[in-house]
Amino acid sequence: MPAITVENPLSLPRVTTPPATAAARAVRAVTTAPTGYEGEGFPVRRAFAGINHRQLDPFIMMDQMGEVEYAPGEPKGTPWHPHRGFETVTYLIDGTFVHQDSEGGGGVIGDGDTQWMTAGSGLLHIEAPPEELVVSGGLFHGVQLWVNLPAGDKMTAPRYQDIGGSNVKLLTSEDGGALLRLIAGELDGHGGPGITHTPITMIHATVSAGAEVTLPWREDFNALAYVLAGRGGVGPDRRPVEMGRTAVFGPGATVTVRADATQDARTPALEILLLGGRPINEPVAHYGPFVMNTHAELVQAFEDFQSGRLGRVPPTG
Repeated sequence: MPAITVENPLSLPRVTTPPATAAARAVRAVTTAPTGYEGEGFPVRRAFAGINHRQLDPFIMMDQMGEVEYAPGEPKGTPWHPHRGFETVTYLIDGTFVHQDSEGGGGVIGDGDTQWMTAGSGLLHIEAPPEELVVSGGLFHGVQLWVNLPAGDKMTAPRYQDIGGSNVKLLTSEDGGALLRLIAGELDGHGGPGITHTPITMIHATVSAGAEVTLPWREDFNALAYVLAGRGGVGPDRRPVEMGRTAVFGPGATVTVRADATQDARTPALEILLLGGRPINEPVAHYGPFVMNTHAELVQAFEDFQSGRLGRVPPTG
């Protein structure tokens, strides 16, 4: 970790540090992600478990997949499954995943790539490691984020965005102490490649040991930070965080992240995912792979899936 990096961050465009008078976002809560298994049995951390939906809106859930070193024959994926009413964002830090849908779409994502799938009105989907990775084994690590769609967009036509790691906008802090990978949204006048129905910002930051970065943050967005690796502090009071912990920020105009001067043997820096989005402020009815506004819409989604109206698994061979 990480897949996309540069030798000299100071060669990158710099994000201006906000003035000291800007309102700093305090940390409301820090939670620890429980572990579990997804799909055919790959390990995950449930990053948003225990956090009130109102503090997450427009985000629904997020899993950190791995980090795991597979032996030959061990790599796992997910079987065919439906989605409706939201977007899935799969950011792969290490490894390779092959994805396919019932409409004939799909592709391969690898180190540093993002696959952005707007499920919208619904489809069937599968994700699996390529055959060569199953044979050889290897490192697998990534994140899958679910972003809600407003009621007016829930039945939009499905869409894919395959965002290659080389297309991610790379930025740095004024002193070069933080490498910022802007995957989607806007930061200090810079735009990421991800096109979103629901306005969000998604950043993977590498903060060097002992460094601190304060970023401008849209006041109409919420703000969350999830630690992928390492340890440090967040907010103006440097609330302690470490791998597997999520920080929920309160209102304000800036977000501050600091890496501890000494990191553990697994990582030389703090690796942290920063997320923000404009709340949709609509009722949420969520069950399994469907995120709708009402119970009746959930029932309809299940009926449509069972009747084949969300697509059918294509024949193999």
